[in-house]
Amino acid sequence: MNCVIVDDERPARELLEDNIRQFPYLTLVGQAKTAAEALTLLARESVDLLFLDIRMPGLTGLELLGSLRKPPLVIMVTAFEEHALEGFELEVVDYLVKPVPFPRFAKAVQRANELFELRRQTQQKPTGPLEHVFVNANYSLVKVMLEDIVLIEGLKDYVKIHLSSGKEIITRLSLKAVEEKLDPARFMRIHKSYIIAMGKIDSIQKTQLVIRGREVPIGEGYRSLLQSYLGDKSL
Repeated sequence: MNCVIVDDERPARELLEDNIRQFPYLTLVGQAKTAAEALTLLARESVDLLFLDIRMPGLTGLELLGSLRKPPLVIMVTAFEEHALEGFELEVVDYLVKPVPFPRFAKAVQRANELFELRRQTQQKPTGPLEHVFVNANYSLVKVMLEDIVLIEGLKDYVKIHLSSGKEIITRLSLKAVEEKLDPARFMRIHKSYIIAMGKIDSIQKTQLVIRGREVPIGEGYRSLLQSYLGDKSL
């Protein structure tokens, strides 16, 4: 992975550089003291991973990240804990608070490498029906077979994936992002907070349906879509 360090403090850059050298799959292609310098590097180099500070002269690290249309993987490395939520809302790989112990740094880098390999494999595979997805849960990538999903429940900044086994997986994603990945022939959003697997419905009433024994509300704005789906499947 080609990586870049963005930090206005020289000692911090030097420490990150030393840590990066410990990982043979990381190649440091540049360093920047400001967001403006980082933008120049990103335009010139192929960058897979960014080690990004937050408080710098000019644009902050969060402002830089928010301005990128297709950002690389990002590990925030900062002295300020209070920006962690903002960082995760921008889908950073990890958020490290200085001073960073090397084992904690290694864990973040390993996670970034797993995501990088997953992206590369996905891009290399021929397109076809999606049979499984990987989601981040408890600092690991968890494989979820689509045929095992009963319903997906939106919980503000998270979603809860309910599986046929009764297991539940919670991951930081938006319901909209999940919906865009799923096959509309197999999954349907029936409420602002619920996506269901159509093949696992038990019964349907006017304002709710039952799926694997669980009652799920049907949002008013989603009823016509559900009725359309049922049109040629009703006797």
